[in-house]
Amino acid sequence: MTGLLTDLYQLTMAAGYFEAGKAQESAVFELFFRRLPRYRNFVLSAGLAQAVSYLQSLHFEPEELRYLRTLPQFRKVAPEFFDFLAKLRFTGDVFAMPEGTPIFANEPFLTIRAPLIEAQLVETYLLATIGFQSLIATKAARMVEVAHGRYVVDFGTRRAHSPEAGVLAGRAAYIGGCIGTSNTETGFRYGVPVFGTAAHSWVQAFPDERDAYARLQQLLGDATVYLIDTYDTREGARHAAALGRPLWGVRLDSGNLVELAWAVRKILDEAGLTDAKIMATSDLNEYKILEFAAADVPIDVFGVGTDLATSTDSPNIGVIYKLVQLEGRFTAKFSEDKQTMPGSKQVFRFADHDVIACDWECLGCGPTEPLARALLRPVMLKGELAVPVPDAVAARKNAAENLSHLPAATRSLFDNEQQYRIDYSRPLLSLYDQVQDENRILRHRHST
Repeated sequence: MTGLLTDLYQLTMAAGYFEAGKAQESAVFELFFRRLPRYRNFVLSAGLAQAVSYLQSLHFEPEELRYLRTLPQFRKVAPEFFDFLAKLRFTGDVFAMPEGTPIFANEPFLTIRAPLIEAQLVETYLLATIGFQSLIATKAARMVEVAHGRYVVDFGTRRAHSPEAGVLAGRAAYIGGCIGTSNTETGFRYGVPVFGTAAHSWVQAFPDERDAYARLQQLLGDATVYLIDTYDTREGARHAAALGRPLWGVRLDSGNLVELAWAVRKILDEAGLTDAKIMATSDLNEYKILEFAAADVPIDVFGVGTDLATSTDSPNIGVIYKLVQLEGRFTAKFSEDKQTMPGSKQVFRFADHDVIACDWECLGCGPTEPLARALLRPVMLKGELAVPVPDAVAARKNAAENLSHLPAATRSLFDNEQQYRIDYSRPLLSLYDQVQDENRILRHRHST
C-alpha cells in the first residue's frame, strides 16, 4: 500500500523526527473517540482487516519519493530521509479489539507500538478506514435490531461517497448484521452474499410488463425478484402471481408501502405463493423499518441504500489517534475538552460495564473478582501477523454475539441519554495525576 495515502503533515513530521534523531524511538499511539456520534449509544468496531492489510503492505515507490522531493516542504530535507523512506516497512505491534466489538467513548480500540516514524505515518489511513467502516457497521446494527427478524440488505453503493466506499460499506453493513449487499465487488473480495433484483428500465425495455417478468424468470429461475411498481403495483403483483414458480419474491419501491404490502401479500397467497418474499426499498432507514416491523406489515426484506451507505443521520465518528507513550515516558494532553489519558491501556468488559485500565493490570483475574474480558488483543507483532484476522463472516458472528449482551436501553433508537457505564481504574487515574504534575513542573521550569 502506498505511503502517500496520508496527510502531508504526517510526512513533514516524519522528516522532522528523522532530522532530530527520533526516527527509531519507541512510540505508543491509541485510536479512540472522545464522544459517541450523534444519536448513537455505542459504536460497532469494523475495518481492522483493511488496517492490517495496509500495515503489511506499507511502502514507498520510487516515483512517489521523486514526487515528494519536488514539494517545497521538503526542500531543506536531507537526501538520507528519502533513502530511509525507500526502505520503510511497518515493523511494529498492533493490539486491537476484534471487529464486531461494541465500543464506547474514550476506549482505545486499536493500539500501535512501533518506531515513531512508522507509528506516525499510518495515522491517517487507520482513522479513515476504521472510522468509516465502524460508522456503517453501527448504522446497520441499528436497522437489524429494529427489523425484529426481518432481513436487511445493503443497497447503498450508488449513493456512497465513492465506488470504493460502496465496497467497504457493503462489508461493514454485513458485519453489522445485514444478510448481504448489492455490491458484487464486496461479494468477490470478502465472501459477502450478494443480492439483486431488476430496475424499472428492465420492465420498460419490453412492450409488455408480463413479458418482461417472464424473461426475467427464464433468466434467473428461483432467484427471480420482480420489481412490480413500474406501472400499477397491484397489477404487477398479479402478473408475477400468474407466472408462478420459480421465484424468490417481489420488490416494492414506491407508494404507500404499508397498504401495498398487504395487498400484494394477499395476491401472492391466493396464488399459492405463500413462500414468496416481499422486499421493500424506497429511502428506508431504521425508523421506518421500526414502524413497519411494529405494525407487523408483511415485508420480509428491507433493501436500504442512502441512509445506510452514508449513515445520513450521523455521518461521522470523531475517531482520533494520540501518542500516549514515547521511549517509556508517559504522555497526555491536558487542553480543555481534549484531554487524553497517558500510557498504553487495556479495556476490561464486565457483565454490565467496562473499565479502562493500564495495560499491565489484570482485572477480573482474582478468585473473588467478577469475571471480565480483556478486549484488546495482539494482532501483529514485529510487523508480522500474530494471529489470522477473522474474515467478514466471523466478524458478523462476533458482532451478533456481542450485541446480544448489551442492555436493551443501549441498543434503543430513542433512549439517546442512555450511557453505558465506563470506569477508569485507580492506577490509571493515579498515572494521569502523576503525568499532569510532571507537566506542571516542566512548564514552570520553562517559564522561569
